[in-house]
Amino acid sequence: MARLWLAGVAAAALLGSAAPAAAEKIFVSNERDHTMTVIDGETLKVVETVKTGRRPRGITASPDGKLIYVCASDDNRVEVYDAATYKLLRTLPSGPDPELFVLHPSGNPLYIANEDDNMVTIVDTATGQKVTEVPVGVEPEGMGISPDGKVLVNTSETTNMAHFISTDTNEIVENVLVDSRPRIAEFRPDGKHVWVSAEVGGTVSVIDPKTHQIVKRITFEIPGVTPEAIQPVGVRITQDNSTAFVALGPANRVAVIDTETFEIKKYLLVGQRVWQLAFSPDQKRLYTTNGNSNDISIIDIASEKVLKSITTGRSPWGAVAVP
Repeated sequence: MARLWLAGVAAAALLGSAAPAAAEKIFVSNERDHTMTVIDGETLKVVETVKTGRRPRGITASPDGKLIYVCASDDNRVEVYDAATYKLLRTLPSGPDPELFVLHPSGNPLYIANEDDNMVTIVDTATGQKVTEVPVGVEPEGMGISPDGKVLVNTSETTNMAHFISTDTNEIVENVLVDSRPRIAEFRPDGKHVWVSAEVGGTVSVIDPKTHQIVKRITFEIPGVTPEAIQPVGVRITQDNSTAFVALGPANRVAVIDTETFEIKKYLLVGQRVWQLAFSPDQKRLYTTNGNSNDISIIDIASEKVLKSITTGRSPWGAVAVP
């Protein structure tokens, strides 16, 4: 009996080490419910459901974690919430149908992709005023910014391009043709490469931001899954630049990739139609939004294992976690 008890304690200890408690909050935008789910990172329980504008999609946080920005796509605006009280503080202007955005590393300005007018809108987060607009390709979506804040990358779904924009001049300096329906642009934390996912093309293009050359085009093969179901969307890269995670849409998998060799290490089975990804602040966990199963999955980074799922609102789209 004593041996059994000790074995149980050891197993519990191993489980605890794989899923350390996190003093954080996870915010999830629910596209069909017009809500934002707030989850406590320690208890992994839903603590609040916040009513937002219509069709919330893109979601991010200020560098200090005190503000949550949400694209209210059908209301043509960006909403700013207090991360502590969940109250709507103000709205920011955008063009029609804002989908994704990215903050400058300093927290100002905000760069917004407006899907319906082929523009990137730049907004001063301090004054709340629109600074300017940058014409880009058809149906702009993905927004990535270099760690030094000097290079902005926007992807256009219909033009199939990654547009490299100087944040000094707010002008396009290069256009890079990628595969069909590019979704996300994500820089490595060291700025060496930017990864661009192509949903219909089924690939990820790894681009050198200095030469604007594609250095690798990553493809995916999953036993038992048709190629048409493998649709790369969300991309996240660990702070140590070693590992990339790619959400593969209806394939219901997240690919784990070595960023130096570009080898796919494994596929993690998560919820249905995995869309976007978000790290916990300490990068011990990865959260996935699963649009068709109405939940998020929690992945332990160290063990590269899926721990559990948490029910959200309908069609969770984006996620962000703050301390």
